[in-house]
Amino acid sequence: MPDAQHLLLFIAAGWLLNLTPGPDVLYIVTNSLRAGARAGVVAGLGITAGCFVHVTAAAIGVSALLATSALAFGALKWAGAAYLAWVGIKLLRAKPQGTQDLAAVARTAARKTLGQVFVGGFWTNVLNPKVAIFFLAFVPQFITPGSGNEAVTFLLLGALFNANSIPVNAGWAIAAAWMARHGAVQRGMHWLDRAAGALFIAFGLRLALTDTPSR
Repeated sequence: MPDAQHLLLFIAAGWLLNLTPGPDVLYIVTNSLRAGARAGVVAGLGITAGCFVHVTAAAIGVSALLATSALAFGALKWAGAAYLAWVGIKLLRAKPQGTQDLAAVARTAARKTLGQVFVGGFWTNVLNPKVAIFFLAFVPQFITPGSGNEAVTFLLLGALFNANSIPVNAGWAIAAAWMARHGAVQRGMHWLDRAAGALFIAFGLRLALTDTPSR
C-alpha cells in the first residue's frame, strides 16, 4: 500500500473525480429529482457496484484486454452507447406530471422502482469501457512497482476509491432532492427530463465516437 501522503493524495483525487459531472452523476441527479433522495442514493450504490466490477476486472487483467483489443473495446463501447441512448430516449418520452401531489408520487415511485434504479445505475457504469480504462490508468500510479502484491493492492485501492465515492454520490442525491422541493423545479420537471434525456444521448454519442486506445 502507498504511504500516508500518497494515500491522502489518492483519496483527494478520487473525490475530485467523483465530483466531476458525467453519465453517473446525471443518472443520480435525474433519479433524485423524480423520486427523491432515496432513489438517488440507491442509484449511486448501483453505480458503485458497477465500479467494483471494473476494479476486479482490471486487477485480473480484463481491462488490459479492453485497452489493447479493438474488438473487445468496440463491443463494450457500442453496448454502453446504446444503453445511454436508450435511457435518454425514455426521459425524452416521459410524460409530464399532472396537478396531483408530486411528493406522494415520488414516494410511491421510489418504493416501486428502487431495484430498477439500482440495476440501471449498475449497467450505466459497467457498460462504459472508459471507466475500465480509467481504473487501469489511475490506480497503478499509486502502486509501488515490484512490491510483489500489486493485484491485492490494486483491489484495496479500488475498494477505497469506490467507498469514498459513496458520500459524494449521496451528496449529489441530497442536493438534487432538495432542489426538487421548490415549486419551480417541480413545475419544470418535464423540461428537466428532456434536458437530461438529451444529455444522456449526447454522452452515448460521445462514447460511440471514442477511439480505441492505442496499443
